[in-house]
Amino acid sequence: MARTRILVVDDEPDILELVQYNLSKDNYDVMGVESGEEALAQVHATPPDLIVLDLMLPGVDGLEVCRVLKRDTRTAAIPIVMLTARGEEADMVAGLELGADDYLTKPFSPRVLLARIRAVLRRHSTTPIAADVVLLTPTEFRVLHLLARRPGWVFTRNQIIAAAQGEDVSVTERSVDVHIVSLRRKLGTVGDTIETIRGVGYRLQE
Repeated sequence: MARTRILVVDDEPDILELVQYNLSKDNYDVMGVESGEEALAQVHATPPDLIVLDLMLPGVDGLEVCRVLKRDTRTAAIPIVMLTARGEEADMVAGLELGADDYLTKPFSPRVLLARIRAVLRRHSTTPIAADVVLLTPTEFRVLHLLARRPGWVFTRNQIIAAAQGEDVSVTERSVDVHIVSLRRKLGTVGDTIETIRGVGYRLQE
């Protein structure tokens, strides 16, 4: 059985080597490149099963790489896990809106990265199911469940944080917005029913 092929894109040699080492230990077939241009060339030459993509790259940055791949029908289905050193909400939101599947901030734990990769690969390898079934993370489910319990009611970010906290993740005010963006993307055409109430929080349309 062929091993899962993962492309790692990072312009920091130490991090590239660290990620490649840990993925290889986990029995993945790993390729590594240091620029966005090399990444695009590699993807088209040997399409990987998943891409670990640094955002801060020289030349063509990670967001542009993600944009190009997700607009191309030949590569749009390849899952992408983003890495970002800044950890700024705007970068995370932009990547998720472009179609990235997950994100991780630097410095990061190799064990957490491996767990995120396994989770993304499981979601993408699931047997095709009905079109109205949406695969959510536990945190996304808790957020959506809270909003759906009282359609039309405006929930503050603090209320959402309290409802979304779980053993698997610590939710912050900044990450609430990231989870909302991911929910909207996964919900497709009905994602716009989650409304932003500026200065307050979010609500689900009645």
